[in-house]
Amino acid sequence: MNPIKEKSKSLENNFLPLKKMYPRSYNKAKTSPYTKTRVILMNGTEFESQWFMHNFARHCDIPEICETLAVVRRQEQQQQKRISCLKPLNESILETTIAYEQLAVDLTAVLARHETDENNIKALNFALLEDFDHLYRYANLLKMDKDEDADMLVGKYTEIMPGRPTVAEHRYPSDDVKAHMNAEKADLYTKLVASTITAAEQQTMNYYMNIAQWYKNDIGRKLYAEIAMIEEAHVTQYESLKDPTMTWLEQWVMHEYCECWLYYSAMQDESDEYIKKIWNEHFKMEVSHLKVAAKLLKKYEGRTFESLCGTGEFPQLLKLGGNKEYIRKVLASTINLTADNTAKISDYTDVRKIPSAHRYFDYQKYMSGIPENNPSHLVIKKAIERLGQDYRYQDSEHPVKELRNRKNDNVKISRTK
Repeated sequence: MNPIKEKSKSLENNFLPLKKMYPRSYNKAKTSPYTKTRVILMNGTEFESQWFMHNFARHCDIPEICETLAVVRRQEQQQQKRISCLKPLNESILETTIAYEQLAVDLTAVLARHETDENNIKALNFALLEDFDHLYRYANLLKMDKDEDADMLVGKYTEIMPGRPTVAEHRYPSDDVKAHMNAEKADLYTKLVASTITAAEQQTMNYYMNIAQWYKNDIGRKLYAEIAMIEEAHVTQYESLKDPTMTWLEQWVMHEYCECWLYYSAMQDESDEYIKKIWNEHFKMEVSHLKVAAKLLKKYEGRTFESLCGTGEFPQLLKLGGNKEYIRKVLASTINLTADNTAKISDYTDVRKIPSAHRYFDYQKYMSGIPENNPSHLVIKKAIERLGQDYRYQDSEHPVKELRNRKNDNVKISRTK
């Protein structure tokens, strides 16, 4: 599939009337967990796209480009509103949150499994264990507040147990900045990975930033606030992987190409026929957007679409699904890593091997104080007190020995020497 060769409507014929912007919501009890995660992913992709175009317009003084951005941006906004309303009214904040974290876990894992760029793989595996832990913390809150088992929401495709403990994830911000790729040399899939995961994590960050104040109790509000800070760190990490030397027009073309790839992937993977038709319609809209962006790139910078995307043929499509064994492998081999940009390195280091004077420990003391008082720990402590042990869904014992005890939340692993 090469989107640049597909037939498409003219740009002005891509608007959605209001009646199409409010679709029929999915049935939360019957819909596949991966349909729900695709809805979140494509919602986040549209959010990223329209905000990119707003920022582009604020840095551009060419009327033709700004006017075209306005038209495309309005259509992206319409798509976003349509997708967001696929979520049903009776789906609670926490139920939606479980879907967000399942997406974060399985999207990150599947992207890493098919990636060849080592820098991207390390970043994906590192954040994977943190989102995996977030799923576990929210699942325990769900069990306490709603007496609802999160394993039913994730369809038992994703295990629910501790990852790198959230309390260990508070790092000095600049350590999350990583070396960026060279877009001229990077594989097309590598560029799509960075774009996709940045949009997905940004969507999660935004959701938690805006939903925390609406939760019904203090522990829940505090948990959302704490994890939102980690999602901000993930966005910092992932966006730093992208090539910042690309021009605004080059970035626009890549945004549109990524949307085409994601919508086409979603369409091929979707089990809900009603929603599949929406993915197909949006894909065709994005083809039109891609062609317009490519035309402006050629006109104003003399560069072709092919200079960014090669032949334009899609690389391997994105297919969401379970990744249990892969995640267990990453847990067993990288649980103790932390981000480290000191001493002229930009990598991930075993926390037990960094100097005692490392800024990680200073930031930990400042942010966490007494780690046992952190919301992410208190949620598990309260769950153990109420349920007799924490809530988990796992196929076999935890691959990390220190995280097997279901009656004690480990706050030392991954954060102390």
